[in-house]
Amino acid sequence: MNKLKKLVIATGLIFSMSAFTLTAQTEAASTHKVQSGETYYKIATKFGVPVHNLMKTNNAKSSLLYVGQNLVIPDATISAADKDLMARLVRAEAVGEPYAGKVAVATVILNRVDSPDFPNSIRSVINQISNGHYAFTPVQNGQINQPADAASRQAVNEAIAFRGQGSGSLFFYNPKTAVSDWIFSRETTVTIGKHRFAK
Repeated sequence: MNKLKKLVIATGLIFSMSAFTLTAQTEAASTHKVQSGETYYKIATKFGVPVHNLMKTNNAKSSLLYVGQNLVIPDATISAADKDLMARLVRAEAVGEPYAGKVAVATVILNRVDSPDFPNSIRSVINQISNGHYAFTPVQNGQINQPADAASRQAVNEAIAFRGQGSGSLFFYNPKTAVSDWIFSRETTVTIGKHRFAK
């Protein structure tokens, strides 16, 4: 009987260790094999992670990459739900705008999260109401509830990859339709399409 108990316990331990090993393997960070023409920026954009996180995770001392090199992709810093929310706002705010304008709109959201003058989460920034006004018109009129297109999703990933490297834009507006005198007092950082970006 003691031999049977020992066998059952040993078998249970083996199964437990096997399950732990399989779990550890599935929880390990993903990897990416570098292809010809890829850069840290392109890879970071593909996976929606900040370039500096990708380089730090791989102990990169320079931007040099080799074809066939395996890179560890760090965990995403932004949830899939928040990326989707951002992409839906980008689609609604920048429909008909050039791709660079879509990236710039997504960048404004991230810059606001990083600024002490705005809420510190993507969801809170997008849904912010200040002085009785929504920060973003598509939240008020419901356009944010429309699904994002592929270009808007890609623009969000690119903005995440670019995070912390721009000119610090916190606002954007169409100078032909804006009614607030205050927005015109902000320092312009760039104009893309019909949108003027400012800080």
